Amino acid sequence: MMNRYIKIILFCLPIALVTSSCDKDFETINQNPNSPTSVPSDLLIADIVRVAANQNYSSFVGMDMGACWSQQLSKVQYNDEERYGPRVNVIQGVWNTYYEAVIADAKTMYDLAVVEENTASQGVALTLQAYGYLMLTDMYGDIPFSESILAPTGNVTPAYDTQEAVYDGALQMLTDASALLAAGGSINGSADIMYGGSVSNWNKFANSLKFRALMRISGVRNVAAELQALVSAGNMFTSNADEAKLVYLAASPNANPIYETVVFGTRLEYKLNQTLVDKLSTDGDPRLAVYVAPNADGIYRGKPAGISDVPSNDWGYDNVSGIGAAYLDPTAPGYFMSYAQLELLKAEAAVKGYISGNAATYFENGVNASMAANGLTDVVSASSVTLKDIAEQEWIALFCQGIESWVEQRRTGFPVLAPAQDGFINAIPSRYTYPTGEQSLNATSYQAAVARQGEDRLTTKMWWNK
Repeated sequence: MMNRYIKIILFCLPIALVTSSCDKDFETINQNPNSPTSVPSDLLIADIVRVAANQNYSSFVGMDMGACWSQQLSKVQYNDEERYGPRVNVIQGVWNTYYEAVIADAKTMYDLAVVEENTASQGVALTLQAYGYLMLTDMYGDIPFSESILAPTGNVTPAYDTQEAVYDGALQMLTDASALLAAGGSINGSADIMYGGSVSNWNKFANSLKFRALMRISGVRNVAAELQALVSAGNMFTSNADEAKLVYLAASPNANPIYETVVFGTRLEYKLNQTLVDKLSTDGDPRLAVYVAPNADGIYRGKPAGISDVPSNDWGYDNVSGIGAAYLDPTAPGYFMSYAQLELLKAEAAVKGYISGNAATYFENGVNASMAANGLTDVVSASSVTLKDIAEQEWIALFCQGIESWVEQRRTGFPVLAPAQDGFINAIPSRYTYPTGEQSLNATSYQAAVARQGEDRLTTKMWWNK
């Protein structure tokens, strides 16, 4: 985020020196009527959505520091990240991408939509901003929020807000977004690569995302009334057709990043983790054959997390199962939030007494939605469910949604995971460390955040998970 503003200043300075000597009417004389000075707000949707999805599904983030940490995936080579040794440049890149290409661009979209008086576009922009802030705070902890984007030149030393304050702000954004989306307006269908211009589906996403955010903090705050209000209003996902996802295209560079990495990039070291393979096998879960490709011997075999001495005869490329073909398809969707996850969160909320409704029914809806999303017709029924049952099914349903599976496993504690073997630290990371750029360019704010929330370590707990 800081680098962006420095680049802007360095770029604009020589221009200002040159133009200051020009005639004062130069801009008026040289306007090109065929080159608009601004674009319709909704044309920004495509890039924001694509950038966010690509970041979430990228190999170094969604796979290494997401699915490997939640022990869905494992690696038979080049596995420092799986062993909790993330790359400094990747941590910096996640921070920059979300602030510069998701949050800042969504703020620009919102400002344009205000001028246009397009309430629907304003609602989409607020939803995407809230999504970006929630992702960042769940990855890093305290982050810049109230001072993160200040026009016109930005703020290179923004204060960090507490995680609680970021959640408060993001939840308010989603509340406001829902009201704006319900008020009408239109969205360019060709620019909206998420929903094809469906304002009602964007509203469902805003409210479903709000439900997920409230459940994330439900262990440290009484959110029952807010959750029940969302359920009673009924304006959330009701089927797989409503869920928030980007359907990728068949050809690079617009294909699913997992395909881009494993197939197009021939990065065959990405394999299945033993924890997931054993769970699916033990349960007789039909998703096993979808998630997991047989190894060279025709069996499903996962690798334990970690192990520094790879590849080896025991855990080599041919001995461990790879990712199933459906998840290596270039057109496989990139999820922002699924209907299956919403229903399983509702099941948890019902068991805990936060909302009305039958927990077993919500559970069935969630698992069956996951089955259907994987091309299966198996129907699951349950008379009663436990929190463990629900959390483990959510973890399974979040396969290859790396960051989200890692975040939710941290929150629920299920499945119970042992740290990676041969790890650089002896615990599964709770967060990303802050970018090194923040430590030098924004040292005062960085130090205040660390003093407040705890040491800048991978193992420092989140506010909602202490």
